[in-house]
Amino acid sequence: MMPFYQLTATRLQGQLIPMADYAGKVVLVVNTASHCGFTPQYAGLEGLYKKYGARGLVVLGFPCNQFGKQEPGNTDDIAQTCHINYGVSFPMFGKVEVNGADTHPVFQYLKNALPGVLGGRIKWNFTKFLIGRDGKPLRRFAPMTPPEKMEAAILAAL
Repeated sequence: MMPFYQLTATRLQGQLIPMADYAGKVVLVVNTASHCGFTPQYAGLEGLYKKYGARGLVVLGFPCNQFGKQEPGNTDDIAQTCHINYGVSFPMFGKVEVNGADTHPVFQYLKNALPGVLGGRIKWNFTKFLIGRDGKPLRRFAPMTPPEKMEAAILAAL
């Protein structure tokens, strides 16, 4: 079993979810923020999820407050921004840290597998990691990469 599938994370509503629940799917993991210049990417991520979900794509959003304090809210605030303002229906998880001593294990694993230009650190909100159906990390996308520009890589993985 791939290491990704051995990890767990807590959903925004509080349920502990094993990443093994997503085995056999193409997974896009994104660290998100509700008050970021890239926050409108929620709409593009939701568009990809709706367009390719039936073919096996799942988007997993992980709110993070480490960059410019752009995710200051509580669970209800995050849910409102995601669901009401952007119509997000893909799974959202509880707030996590993506850098430093308290980095969530999902991001520890993904940063080790796909280190990026900062030598393993995440630069900003909306860094995206594409994971194949077998749980193998395939590609990392920069925060400024709009979801629509990832479509070819997602299609190749599907």
